[in-house]
Amino acid sequence: MTVTAKALFEPLQAQNVETTQYTTPGGTRTIIDKFTGTNTTGAAATLTVRLVASGGAAGVTNTVVSAKTLQPGEAYTFPEVVGHVLNPGDFISTLAGTAAALTIRSSGREVS
Repeated sequence: MTVTAKALFEPLQAQNVETTQYTTPGGTRTIIDKFTGTNTTGAAATLTVRLVASGGAAGVTNTVVSAKTLQPGEAYTFPEVVGHVLNPGDFISTLAGTAAALTIRSSGREVS
């Protein structure tokens, strides 16, 4: 068994369309250790985070965080996401209420 600590995705601006941010590779399981969002604008902004099973589609049935509001300048560590395990092909999807308002990043461990 090999465990690799890594950034699941580097810092990026969350989009206001449903976007896959990370997909667990084949033959691997992923443990999410950290997921951070920071509002870099002067207005409140929301973020929805979904953990979707392989072959599934992002939607209400796999929403872990629904439209979490971050105030201007606020950083939030999304404890609701931390500790979840993704199987091969499972993915993290996000949806921001406003484009280019939130910078997000996630890190974790891939176990193969």
